[in-house]
Amino acid sequence: MIVKKLHESGIRSEHAYAAGFVSIGLAVLSWNASLRMEKKGEERADRWGIFVGEWAPTFFAIGLALANHEK
Repeated sequence: MIVKKLHESGIRSEHAYAAGFVSIGLAVLSWNASLRMEKKGEERADRWGIFVGEWAPTFFAIGLALANHEK
């Protein structure tokens, strides 16, 4: 049902895959920005990187579901 709604709203598997790759880049950027700007240590930066990095598998899973729906 959710996949059908996403597809009907114009979101395609390529969009979800692109969002997954972008989130990988954002994870690296957020880790680096936190490390440089917050001055709260590497553990804090690691948490930011992991938090954003967890988005990628979700986007890739949505991409796979949409690809199956598109067939």
